[in-house]
Amino acid sequence: VQLQASGGGLVQTGGSLRLSCATSGFVFDDYAIAWFRQAPGKQREGVSSIRISNGDIYYTDSVKGRFTISRDIRQTTVYLQMNSLRPEDTAVYYCNVVRAHINYWGQGTLVTVSS
Repeated sequence: VQLQASGGGLVQTGGSLRLSCATSGFVFDDYAIAWFRQAPGKQREGVSSIRISNGDIYYTDSVKGRFTISRDIRQTTVYLQMNSLRPEDTAVYYCNVVRAHINYWGQGTLVTVSS
């Protein structure tokens, strides 16, 4: 199982970024892919998730209306479109899949939002 997160960077408040999570090594359609983030000195928190088979989506309250998760089944990739970014969105973003009760994580991509 491999997860490759990318797309982070430095943006100003109000800006946008699109994160990608390219996956391999498992049957993409059978799972849900989640995005988590971890800000300096804080615990990792769930941001959004999507069930690949039926498109069921979850967002944490703080990103509703600003972030959009989507998936490309052919590319086995999940995206997180982040708009109206705020300084409090600054964190390392990780994608995640739970397979056979094991958590698999991508390497993380840093998002920095300047005020």
